[in-house]
Amino acid sequence: MTDLDAEILVSAQGLSRRFGPHQAVQGLNLELRRGEVLGLLGPNGAGKTTSLRMLTGILAPHSGQVRIGGIDMARAPERARALLGYLPEQPPLHPELGVREYLRFCARLHGLTAAQADEAVGRAIAACGLEDVSRQTIGSLSKGYQQRTGIAQAIVHRPPLIILDEPTVGLDPNQMRQIRALIMNLAQDHAIILSSHILSEVQAVCQRVLILAGGRTVHDGPLRPQDRPGAGFKLLIGLRQPPALEALAGFSGVQEVDELEGGQFRLDIAAGHDPRESLVLQAAALGWGLYEMHQERPELEQIFAELTA
Repeated sequence: MTDLDAEILVSAQGLSRRFGPHQAVQGLNLELRRGEVLGLLGPNGAGKTTSLRMLTGILAPHSGQVRIGGIDMARAPERARALLGYLPEQPPLHPELGVREYLRFCARLHGLTAAQADEAVGRAIAACGLEDVSRQTIGSLSKGYQQRTGIAQAIVHRPPLIILDEPTVGLDPNQMRQIRALIMNLAQDHAIILSSHILSEVQAVCQRVLILAGGRTVHDGPLRPQDRPGAGFKLLIGLRQPPALEALAGFSGVQEVDELEGGQFRLDIAAGHDPRESLVLQAAALGWGLYEMHQERPELEQIFAELTA
């Protein structure tokens, strides 16, 4: 593992930006390492695009600091930007250029030599599944392939950090799945910040979410509730011959038992406890007819609504 693998690839501390009297972003903090995928969420006007523009050096913050790979964006912007790839909501494509021609142009803009650019373009085309259309003009491509080309320009210079703003907007379900699979594959070697209004997309590919509302961070943590420090979880079980509620409440860590319909029960489990093995053994020994057991996870949509309503 190199130093760049281990270190924080992007760090933002106290980022704030206003437009006239309007405070678009206030006190944004975030950190991200290689292999992590962060979902940046928020309702319209929450400050997502402004935050991405500050992180990429397009927009200067009124206060706060951005470091990319340990490099201060304000003091050495060219060195910092060399470590990131950015796909804005409107991809910076040239429809009259061929895919390979355009990517070579982008590679040379990043300072690669002619030989390096040829190698980099081939690598980006393969990574983004563009082999079959690499000789076509960008304007002739489907929306899905244009998005792939946009991602390819973001990774052509092999940046450790990739920032994607609404990468699947306007795509059909099949194209969305393809881009989602591409993002998950890229996450193996990069750190990725993904901004999207499609919550199912974020839930599918991100380990962490940062939610903005009114320019402020209202949540920053693991996507799965049980991964949050000190968090318990909800356990849903189904029993054909259920015992009295007191029997279920007596298991270690069970704080509350709610009886549902059809022999189902929801158990509120305290942090640091996991009674599932004991429940299975007891159900088998006493003939409770256990037919279902799974950890209940609130949908991201529910979490988002609760924090931003």
